Amino acid sequence: MLLDSASLYFRAFHGVPDSVTAPDGTPVNAVRGFLDSLAHLVGTWGPTRLVACWDEDWRPAFRVDALPSYKAHRVGADGTEDAPDLLLPQVDVIAGVLAALGIARVGAAGYEADDVMATLATRCTATSGDPVDVVTGDRDLFQLVDDAAGVRVLYCGKGVRKAEVVTQAWLRGRYGVGTGPAYADAAVLRGDPSDGLPGVAGIGEKTAAALVSRYGDLAGLLAAADDPGAQLPAGQRAKLLAARDYLAAAPVVVQTVRDVPLGEVEDALPTAPADAGRLEALAQRWGLRSSVDRVLAAFARG
Repeated sequence: MLLDSASLYFRAFHGVPDSVTAPDGTPVNAVRGFLDSLAHLVGTWGPTRLVACWDEDWRPAFRVDALPSYKAHRVGADGTEDAPDLLLPQVDVIAGVLAALGIARVGAAGYEADDVMATLATRCTATSGDPVDVVTGDRDLFQLVDDAAGVRVLYCGKGVRKAEVVTQAWLRGRYGVGTGPAYADAAVLRGDPSDGLPGVAGIGEKTAAALVSRYGDLAGLLAAADDPGAQLPAGQRAKLLAARDYLAAAPVVVQTVRDVPLGEVEDALPTAPADAGRLEALAQRWGLRSSVDRVLAAFARG
């Protein structure tokens, strides 16, 4: 099980009221929500290996170089991500609790958590052959879905307790594309304002899916746009050709990196805390006793 950690703690922050506080009154809503989500995921899905994947770089230079608008609207005055002030201190607490629990937390300089998850999923299926669950509220990671390799996404768009199991059949039924890579190509075409991707003007989700399905992939579609003899409506051809520069750059942004240089990861699900004393101190300091106990109980069941 690979956790999109930022997705989970942002959703916890916005889903749990900030009236949930530590004994000194400091909000710990994101911490409590994250830990409760972790307990539910482990207890429900029963992974034997677990990694909390981390954003060491939320806006990598190689993606910004390709498309300067990438996440540009989220950059704060100091150049860092414009995140809620009450959330940022809680991220450090989450990292501390994960370390005390003994849960692998993995990031890589210059890469996003999406790239770490893609790399670990690819590595896992190529070596151990174990199935992989990617837990996220981000649709971008649907590109990792691969039935043959055993990779699926537990999509938490409606909350962790209402996670949808994303397979190729699910993608076909919901979006009209039957593979993870086809979903990524359709995402390039339709764009994503939340990430600063404009998409191709006049091409929405359904048209994007239909075009990718008809021409196989983005490369095939662009070849058709360049071929006057191809059966491509004139209006769509004009839109694609007008967006050629964008279509050359956007895949660098949308597609995950699957070969991030990561070392060996000790990812076995803990059977006991790595540092029980530190875990107890954190639980008392931040008022996390019940949430920590739920995580430990879930680990014991696993």
